[in-house]
Amino acid sequence: QVQLVESGGGLVHPGGSLRLSCAASGSILTIYAMGWYRQTPGKQRELVAAITMGGTTNYADSVKGRFTISRDNAKNMVYLQMNSLKPEDTAVYSCSADIRGYSDYGTIYWGQGTQVTVSS
Repeated sequence: QVQLVESGGGLVHPGGSLRLSCAASGSILTIYAMGWYRQTPGKQRELVAAITMGGTTNYADSVKGRFTISRDNAKNMVYLQMNSLKPEDTAVYSCSADIRGYSDYGTIYWGQGTQVTVSS
């Protein structure tokens, strides 16, 4: 079994910062890529940031310059540093990963999500 667990969400004032963490555990050989998505009521889930096993990153235009994604390959973890937070960043943030196990080449996994609320 493979499991992704997010942490670090909470309530913050506009302009503040939060650091989200995602830990992958289970029968893992390689994590090809990891990413963060977010979803608000009435909207589809959107990609916030992603990072490959080689360190290549991609960001949504709305967060570029404010958010930074990073990963620790040895610990099977990915992080999202969120600075200069705005009310429109309020959402449930979920971690995803493309993982190779012992008997397959790649499977997409999702965490349950963590709530981020930006309010004055």
